[in-house]
Amino acid sequence: MNNSDLADTLAETAGVTKADARKIVDAVFTAIGDAAAKGEEISLNGFGKFKVKDSPEREGRNPATGEAMTIKASKKLSFTPAKAIKDKLNG
Repeated sequence: MNNSDLADTLAETAGVTKADARKIVDAVFTAIGDAAAKGEEISLNGFGKFKVKDSPEREGRNPATGEAMTIKASKKLSFTPAKAIKDKLNG
Protein backbone atom coordinates (compact mmCIF):
# COMPACT_ATOMS: atom_id res chain seq x y z
CA MET A 1 0.00 0.00 0.00
CA ASN A 2 1.33 3.44 -0.88
CA ASN A 3 0.14 6.98 -0.04
CA SER A 4 -2.31 7.03 -2.93
CA ASP A 5 -3.83 3.68 -1.94
CA LEU A 6 -4.14 4.87 1.64
CA ALA A 7 -5.85 8.07 0.50
CA ASP A 8 -8.27 6.08 -1.69
CA THR A 9 -9.16 3.82 1.26
CA LEU A 10 -9.64 6.86 3.49
CA ALA A 11 -11.89 8.50 0.91
CA GLU A 12 -14.08 5.39 0.72
CA THR A 13 -14.35 4.78 4.46
CA ALA A 14 -14.67 8.41 5.60
CA GLY A 15 -16.91 9.56 2.77
CA VAL A 16 -14.62 12.38 1.62
CA THR A 17 -13.33 13.18 -1.83
CA LYS A 18 -10.11 11.54 -3.00
CA ALA A 19 -8.47 14.97 -3.26
CA ASP A 20 -9.36 15.81 0.35
CA ALA A 21 -8.19 12.37 1.49
CA ARG A 22 -4.81 12.88 -0.24
CA LYS A 23 -4.44 16.24 1.52
CA ILE A 24 -5.20 14.59 4.87
CA VAL A 25 -2.72 11.75 4.29
CA ASP A 26 -0.02 14.22 3.22
CA ALA A 27 -0.73 16.42 6.26
CA VAL A 28 -0.51 13.45 8.66
CA PHE A 29 2.83 12.28 7.28
CA THR A 30 4.19 15.83 7.21
CA ALA A 31 3.23 16.25 10.88
CA ILE A 32 4.87 12.93 11.79
CA GLY A 33 8.02 13.89 9.88
CA ASP A 34 8.18 17.34 11.47
CA ALA A 35 7.76 15.91 14.98
CA ALA A 36 10.44 13.27 14.30
CA ALA A 37 12.82 15.94 12.99
CA LYS A 38 12.44 17.72 16.35
CA GLY A 39 13.29 14.46 18.15
CA GLU A 40 9.79 13.99 19.52
CA GLU A 41 8.13 10.62 20.09
CA ILE A 42 4.97 10.13 18.04
CA SER A 43 2.41 7.90 19.73
CA LEU A 44 -0.67 6.80 17.79
CA ASN A 45 -3.08 5.02 20.12
CA GLY A 46 -3.94 1.54 18.91
CA PHE A 47 -1.30 1.69 16.17
CA GLY A 48 2.14 2.21 17.69
CA LYS A 49 4.99 4.60 18.45
CA PHE A 50 7.60 6.24 16.29
CA LYS A 51 10.82 7.10 18.15
CA VAL A 52 13.99 8.83 17.04
CA LYS A 53 17.09 6.85 18.00
CA ASP A 54 20.73 7.82 17.77
CA SER A 55 22.98 5.49 15.83
CA PRO A 56 26.59 5.97 16.97
CA GLU A 57 29.59 6.25 14.67
CA ARG A 58 30.93 2.81 13.85
CA GLU A 59 33.45 0.95 11.75
CA GLY A 60 32.28 -0.77 8.60
CA ARG A 61 33.68 -2.22 5.40
CA ASN A 62 33.36 -1.10 1.82
CA PRO A 63 31.63 -4.11 0.22
CA ALA A 64 33.37 -3.57 -3.12
CA THR A 65 36.93 -3.33 -1.80
CA GLY A 66 36.75 -4.76 1.71
CA GLU A 67 38.51 -1.62 2.94
CA ALA A 68 37.71 -0.46 6.49
CA MET A 69 35.73 2.77 6.72
CA THR A 70 33.99 4.89 9.34
CA ILE A 71 30.22 5.15 9.15
CA LYS A 72 29.05 8.50 10.53
CA ALA A 73 26.69 8.80 13.48
CA SER A 74 23.09 9.38 12.45
CA LYS A 75 19.54 9.46 13.68
CA LYS A 76 17.05 6.73 12.80
CA LEU A 77 13.29 6.54 13.09
CA SER A 78 12.07 3.31 14.66
CA PHE A 79 8.55 1.99 14.97
CA THR A 80 7.10 -0.17 17.72
CA PRO A 81 3.63 -1.53 16.97
CA ALA A 82 0.85 -1.42 19.56
CA LYS A 83 -0.49 -4.65 21.03
CA ALA A 84 -3.57 -4.53 18.77
CA ILE A 85 -1.38 -4.42 15.66
CA LYS A 86 0.88 -7.20 16.96
CA ASP A 87 -2.20 -9.35 17.57
CA LYS A 88 -3.44 -8.73 13.99
CA LEU A 89 -0.04 -9.67 12.59
CA ASN A 90 0.18 -12.86 14.61
CA GLY A 91 -3.39 -14.04 14.17
